[in-house]
Amino acid sequence: MTKNILIAGFGGQGVLFTGKFLAYAALLENKQLSWLPSYGPEMRGGTCNCSVIISDDPIGSPIVTEPDILIAMNRPSLDKFEAAVVPGGEIYVDSSLVDRKVERTDIKVHYVPSTQLSTEKGFDGIANMILLGSVIAGSGVVEQKDIPAAMSKVVSAKHKDLYDFNIKAIELGYEYN
Repeated sequence: MTKNILIAGFGGQGVLFTGKFLAYAALLENKQLSWLPSYGPEMRGGTCNCSVIISDDPIGSPIVTEPDILIAMNRPSLDKFEAAVVPGGEIYVDSSLVDRKVERTDIKVHYVPSTQLSTEKGFDGIANMILLGSVIAGSGVVEQKDIPAAMSKVVSAKHKDLYDFNIKAIELGYEYN
């Protein structure tokens, strides 16, 4: 099994955090992995993306040019990367921020209003984790049982109060799917 995942959005939406979480979850499952962030000098508010490859076999290149899974957290990301998704792949869209439908018919599309849900449920600022929960439920890219241990690796000691907050957001996305 090899899954090429591309997470894309604006800086500040948690794109890199989402990728780091997936990387740690894959490590816990003894998978081969690659995590490659890409962002411009603007960081907050500028565009960024993160390539994550999870595989049972060694990975030759860390660059994802044809994702099996695209997580599009804003419209510019969907516009830029929709065509690159492999036929039969999946796109997860934050439908709160993306005001159009996916045009392709040869892929599976999941519309998750993660920004809206994050606001309604009091999880402001972590729509990325809600969207990620939906990805985990829909694709099985990592196992649900590894979520707590992976979260403990990516939430720093300085922000340990956010651990439960993030876990609950992932659970909300998992259940939404």
